[in-house]
Amino acid sequence: MTNHNQPIGVFDSGVGGLTVLRAMYRQLQDESVLYFGDTARLPYGTRSPQEILQFVREILLWMAQSQVKMAIVACNTSSALALEAVRSEFEFPILGLILPGARAAVGYGQRIGVMATPATAASGAYRRAVLEMNPSAQVWEMGCPEFVPLIEGDRIHTPETREMIREYLQPLLQQKIDTLVYGCTHYPLLEPVLRQLLPPEVILVDPATYVVEAAGQELDLLGLRATPGPAMTRFGVSGCPRSFASLSRQWLGFVPEVEQVKLPDLGPSLPSTESVESVVDTVYRVVESREAS
Repeated sequence: MTNHNQPIGVFDSGVGGLTVLRAMYRQLQDESVLYFGDTARLPYGTRSPQEILQFVREILLWMAQSQVKMAIVACNTSSALALEAVRSEFEFPILGLILPGARAAVGYGQRIGVMATPATAASGAYRRAVLEMNPSAQVWEMGCPEFVPLIEGDRIHTPETREMIREYLQPLLQQKIDTLVYGCTHYPLLEPVLRQLLPPEVILVDPATYVVEAAGQELDLLGLRATPGPAMTRFGVSGCPRSFASLSRQWLGFVPEVEQVKLPDLGPSLPSTESVESVVDTVYRVVESREAS
């Protein structure tokens, strides 16, 4: 039987899902959270659908073993490519970002741009969701492969990043978009730069806010709200805990205690992630070195 005070699982490839966690701290203050960042295998946005599905199954199985009462897929790529497949495989409710984000966008505008990872953009998930709600809307999805490595590498406020963002925005601005959806949980971290480059009338939609609203409604519907009192957040990563803790400080306002997690093995091994993890750890070491100087 589910205990009201069991944690809600939240997962992403890295620090991007912390935007969802911050929304939970604002909107669901009594809920405990189990946060997982799959930092050994990021970025997800250039992975195959088969890889993403296996990663998501491994993470959700670990979360089930950790007795979560609900899971939030705080990763648009996973929401687009794996959510429907895994929902029936677990006993707890699993929420994704696409529908809440699309519903919010439709409420704001008719000409909707989506900046996303290549995998999310190629899936057409936002376009389908928006058009189901408003067939007269127009949607343009832009894959931005460089953004997640830049954000994980703490290189948001550089001239190179600003110019890259400008280039990706240009085709969307030519379509005269009135609404821009963050199609990746990492991307709200680019907002200071985006706001400088976008016309002031363009509405920015962060699906993180709306998926947490949906989570609250689901908890009420199922009678699973936590009882008022102290809530805890447990952080786990598949890569380097110290590196994640250091990088996440600027998003959370504190340095979390992070543990390394070995996920369940669900079958044949996928392509080696050693090279990916090596690159990420090198980026993290650069960040830590900069902070120490």
